[in-house]
Amino acid sequence: MNTDDNAMQKRLLNRLSRLEGQVRAVRRLVSESEDCEKVLQQMSAVRKAMDKAFYEVLACVIEGEVAGDSAPAASAETMDRVRLLLTRYAS
Repeated sequence: MNTDDNAMQKRLLNRLSRLEGQVRAVRRLVSESEDCEKVLQQMSAVRKAMDKAFYEVLACVIEGEVAGDSAPAASAETMDRVRLLLTRYAS
């Protein structure tokens, strides 16, 4: 694993730790019978944070696909793979 991979891994792990805290906060709101709108606000924040983490990992996969192919003949296949990833995982 190179330095860039280690940095990305650390950023992702930090982001996931924050997500865990947000989910615990949502559980606490629900268990304390807080107002539904407060719960929705927090759930929306969790969803957006998860989306950011998801797209960061997806970008990593795409970078690997694009950077991994340097041969011109493989570029069409690479773009097909990237397109497949985007359509499979886009919301």
